[in-house]
This record gives sequence, C-alpha cells and structure tokens, in this order.
Amino acid sequence: MKIAVTTDHGGYEALQQLKPYLESLGHEVVDFGPKSLDMDDDYPDLIFPAARAVAAGECDRGIIMGVSGNGEAIAANRVKGVRCALFYGPVTAKSQAGADPASGDPYEIVKLSREHNDANMLSLSGRFLTLDEMKQAVKIWLETPFSGAERHARRVRKLDEPS
Repeated sequence: MKIAVTTDHGGYEALQQLKPYLESLGHEVVDFGPKSLDMDDDYPDLIFPAARAVAAGECDRGIIMGVSGNGEAIAANRVKGVRCALFYGPVTAKSQAGADPASGDPYEIVKLSREHNDANMLSLSGRFLTLDEMKQAVKIWLETPFSGAERHARRVRKLDEPS
C-alpha cells in the first residue's frame, strides 16, 4: 500500500520513527515533509498536500500527525474525498448502541473508522500517544477493511457528495 505521511512540529520526532515501521510492514511511504523540525510551521501547509494526494488516488491512505491531531484531521477533511479519522489515545467502549463493553478493546474506535467510515486518512496525536500505541493503532487501521455493508457504503457516498 502507498501511504502519504506528514506532520507538523508536534509529531515530527514520532513520525521519523513511524516511517521505518510502515516500511517494515511492506508499505511504500510517501513523505510530504517537513524535512526538518520547525517549531513555527503551520499544519495546514503540510496536511493539504498529503490529503490531496490521497483524494486524487496518488496514495492509497494517509497518516498525519500533530500535537493533538485535531487540527490536522480538520484540515484533511476539508479536502473533498478525504475521510480522516482522529485517534489520540486508547479508549474502551461503554455500554451503548453497537458497542461491546465486554470486549475491552481499546483500539475498537480505530477499527470502526475503517469498517464503518472507510477512513482513508488517520490523524494521530504526538502528545497523547506513545510510539507503541501509534504503531498498534496504525497496524490495526491498515489491516482493517471497509465492511462494505450497504448502510455504511450509503453513508460514505453521502459524505463524498457535494453539499
């Protein structure tokens, strides 16, 4: 799989370690920068080129990072055709519709972003995640297919329609 990656200063160090991990899983990494740590960079300048590459089909998926990952996900989702999920830490589902509290899977939300939303980008928090948590989330996200269930496909189509 061809994976676009980028970050602002908030995830720079972690992304330098995550890139070889992605390659070790057999993926091709397309690095959209930055080339060096710049504490004054602006995440939209870095996120938009990677998001456009995913939306255009030049890259199959994208992994982006920042301090919280929130602004980065917002920026990516401004690009038509991008469905960027945010993961800033392991959580366990509570009793609610569709959740299995007995599973205790702290990465279930990552799986659901692929199974239900066909997320093609994943935004990670450089501040709230350890490198091991990032690796676990990324591996799960990359290995989880879109369910293709009609109700989920219908909703994804609606996301990609012009408003």
